[in-house]
Amino acid sequence: MAKVKLRGLRKNYGPVEVIKGVDIDIDDGEFVVFVGPSGCGKSTLLRMIAGLEDITDGTLEIDGQRANDLEPSKRGIAMVFQSYAIFPHMTVRENVAFGLTINKVGKAEKAEKVAEAARILQMEHLLDRRPSELSGGQRQRVAIGRAIVRDPKVFLFDEPLSNLDAALRMDMRMEIGKLHQDLGATMIYVTHDQVEAMTLADKIVVLKDGKVMQTGAPMELYHEPANLFVAGFLGAPSMNFLSVTVDAANETTVSVSNASLDQIEVPHKGRSFTIGQTATMGIRPQYLHPAGDEAGRLHGKVILTERLGSETVIDIALADGSKIIAALSEDSIQTPGTAVNLDFDPSQAHIFPESR
Repeated sequence: MAKVKLRGLRKNYGPVEVIKGVDIDIDDGEFVVFVGPSGCGKSTLLRMIAGLEDITDGTLEIDGQRANDLEPSKRGIAMVFQSYAIFPHMTVRENVAFGLTINKVGKAEKAEKVAEAARILQMEHLLDRRPSELSGGQRQRVAIGRAIVRDPKVFLFDEPLSNLDAALRMDMRMEIGKLHQDLGATMIYVTHDQVEAMTLADKIVVLKDGKVMQTGAPMELYHEPANLFVAGFLGAPSMNFLSVTVDAANETTVSVSNASLDQIEVPHKGRSFTIGQTATMGIRPQYLHPAGDEAGRLHGKVILTERLGSETVIDIALADGSKIIAALSEDSIQTPGTAVNLDFDPSQAHIFPESR
């Protein structure tokens, strides 16, 4: 295990800056997920840690040692790529042992390490098969096994589940989570899938345009997003945003309203607002619930109903033309075209000074 520190890390491709001064602390044995939309720089940042991309500026430390100029093989890392990158002409056993073979590790030690990795990944019965005889999930386990036998200080995962179907993604996600528990290793994982980030991470780093938007525990980011981007990126379905006017403000709350929203007091959580200012209020779909014929703070008409089994998701057009989504209980029946009144706990809403 090892600590990883990034201080002022920057990456330029000619005049284009893609990583813009990133500071991150990763503790021993921590599972950290870099998450963000395509093009945000998360894979580039991972490759900089791995030594596959040069660092333009800043400092990278692995296990207390400056690693900016270290060769990848000297950094004590093992990387699992999105593509399995396993050799089709070799057996699973030979693929897992490949790095050890290159480093001329003795036969007995090599066999012991391969057997242990196979036990951890529950693939002892696959060792004599070739990749063409394996499923996608099994191939990914082979790639992970090849990383395990190296006994690295830090595991790096670059969107390892992207090539798998939905069911296999869930299975492999659980296996990677269990692997972290069993090994207690430091792991850095890149994904654009916020569900993977929420379920796997001890700590999430949300990236946008080469900058860190927020860092913290999954539920901390879910309940206390620092800005509109984080609020909208984490959570499924995404948070609803409404343009509102600030009617009043005090030390702890602001009163806001719009054409479709009755006036309410929302905690401002230290953000500054002035009366008459346009702000953005966010409320998660799961926090909305039907309010009866007359009551409720939001009023609109049902556009579409999606029954997902565990819940019913409805798209709603509000009186001012804006749209929101509500995630209701599984037995909630909402017919398109009917009027709906919704309510929510104002303490669960978020208010941001920026317009969306």
